[in-house]
Amino acid sequence: MKDRIFLMPEADEIKSGQTTDFYFINVEKILDGEQKNPRVAMEVYTRYLPYPDNWGIVSGIYESLNLLEGVPVDVWSMEEGELFLTSKTDISYEPVMRIEGRYRDFARYETALLGFLCSFSGVSTKAARMRFLAGPEKTLLSFGTRRAHPALAPMIERGAYIGGFDGFSNVLGAGLLGKQGSGTMPHSFILLYNDPRDAWVAFDKHVDQEIPRIALVDTYYDEKTESIMALETLGKRLSGVRLDTPGSRRGDWRKIAEEVRWELDQRGGRGIKIIISGGVDESDITAMNDVVDGYGIGTSVADAPTIDFNLKIVEVEMEGKMVKRSKRGDISGKKEAYRNFGYGSDIILPEGRDPPEGYEPLMKKWLERGKIIRKTETVEEIRERVMNRIGWVKDKHPSVKLIS
Repeated sequence: MKDRIFLMPEADEIKSGQTTDFYFINVEKILDGEQKNPRVAMEVYTRYLPYPDNWGIVSGIYESLNLLEGVPVDVWSMEEGELFLTSKTDISYEPVMRIEGRYRDFARYETALLGFLCSFSGVSTKAARMRFLAGPEKTLLSFGTRRAHPALAPMIERGAYIGGFDGFSNVLGAGLLGKQGSGTMPHSFILLYNDPRDAWVAFDKHVDQEIPRIALVDTYYDEKTESIMALETLGKRLSGVRLDTPGSRRGDWRKIAEEVRWELDQRGGRGIKIIISGGVDESDITAMNDVVDGYGIGTSVADAPTIDFNLKIVEVEMEGKMVKRSKRGDISGKKEAYRNFGYGSDIILPEGRDPPEGYEPLMKKWLERGKIIRKTETVEEIRERVMNRIGWVKDKHPSVKLIS
């Protein structure tokens, strides 16, 4: 901590491989001493997902490419935001990235590479699962960066957005995306006043008009009472109410939301949206989706289960020839994943084998001898792909098969 205020690496420390695991330093010393630096092919994949379904969203590809830019390797990978499949019944897994080069040249980057892919993909996968459950019409807002190290805030907001979220609360995260952040008021603000109505009026008076007037309605009284008070106070200027009821006071959350909906409707507030927040997870979306209009989602996305990617050797140079090789529990040889969107079918073939008609390759070459050779997409294009894939999963229930 002597040379920095916050305990986080600088970009050049990541780029130079200083965030590696120590045993890679040992490997470098040994290989240098042995004058050994064979060419290898390594694949990034996961055999398991932290969910009962068989799909995830890979992200962190662009950061991984920036990490390896300038390193003498060739890299193939899926597109940022592509959907990948695993199998629950056999050894099938789809490689999301393949790296080829001399092992000593890039071994120390494995730690950071997997960190980018595992964390980023965890957030985008969780966000996509919530969009899958909520459907295309509901509002999803990312409120969770307070639950993570501030250094992760931009990654969390980007991962949530490409996964299908509509807005995000973090100022820097939104700014780096070129978007306007979302958010209205915290409980601490309401507690500065003796009456929540005074807080709502002050908000309405001073906050930019383009920001929706969404009143937080569970500070002093029950949600139904404060929702009625908010409507009576702000009238047609009220866009929505947010229910952030803590679990200890919640009871039947759905019935609370139904009461609020009824009372607002009876008073001319049919267009007022109901947003719920506070510990929202997938089960809440399933239970509440026909009653509420949107969700403020925090910890479940910001601290999403990581995707347990591995980077493993599948071929290694021996006496001038590439030999298929793997550790126990893995399968050797370079592999390619192909997709037939019409069938809802993915297949995995040994590299070099032509796929059946109608199957498209999922991995494309991105780096050639350390030089990026393809143009990256905008965040909007990536998000559109994810939304398309979510619809594809709902329609096709895709599966994956390994063909030897």
